[in-house]
Amino acid sequence: MIFQRLIWAALATAVVVGSVQTGVQRWQAAPLILAAEVYEAQKAEAPEPVTPAAHVHSDAAAPHEHEHAHEHGAAKEWEPENGFERIGWTWVANSLHAFSMALLLFAVMGVWLYQRGAAVGSLTLAAWVAAAGFVSLHLWPSLGLHAEVPGMEAAPLQARQVWWVLAVGSAAGACAVAGFVRASWRWLVAAALLALPFLVGAPQLQGDALPGFGPEARAALEQLVGQFIWATTWVALSFWASMGLVGGLAFQRWVRPGLLAVLKGAGVADVGAVNAAR
Repeated sequence: MIFQRLIWAALATAVVVGSVQTGVQRWQAAPLILAAEVYEAQKAEAPEPVTPAAHVHSDAAAPHEHEHAHEHGAAKEWEPENGFERIGWTWVANSLHAFSMALLLFAVMGVWLYQRGAAVGSLTLAAWVAAAGFVSLHLWPSLGLHAEVPGMEAAPLQARQVWWVLAVGSAAGACAVAGFVRASWRWLVAAALLALPFLVGAPQLQGDALPGFGPEARAALEQLVGQFIWATTWVALSFWASMGLVGGLAFQRWVRPGLLAVLKGAGVADVGAVNAAR
């Protein structure tokens, strides 16, 4: 019974939060991405070196190369068309992401109820958990690896992924220690965890981030990068704010009563309430 309530509450939260995120993306981020894609299509690629042997046989190989290029173009990966199709699939992706984050939100809130009892209201608790989610999954990683527009070069992908996981794990660990540990040393541990990814250092690109662009395109893209960083920040902030509000209401309406009943039946809820009151 509690599992069904959990899933339905997460689905309801996902539909609302996914719709909000899609709307904010279309308003803030999408125009910047489309503008950057126009310049990306005009990017000048460096010509590949031609060997003498390849030059000698170029005429004979031309039909074969043309056929190969045609087949390669026909096998191009599918991508949604701009407009309604792209918006629709973006909404699906945002809703699936919101569903997973709603389950994470409810899990953390459930652990809090198990440990501390029902002393804190659902909306207040959801607001704190959502704030931790914003810090862990957006703010802290973005301090080392800012958002990039199409056409930009960046540090090697694997290095960025490893550092992103480190930053997210450190920030989430710091929030967990600050929220669930009662000892006075928790603040020192939280501060050390927050500093860890920056002591390691985020991977940086060695070279030009905008190769192949002319002066006009370069100036426009540099301006778009600054705007895109703020746009992605507003998208993430709106996502977690709506997640805290809608998720908190859904948890209070569907999940909390069933969860407290289960904990009370197991003799846990009363102990948690006593501990929270101390």
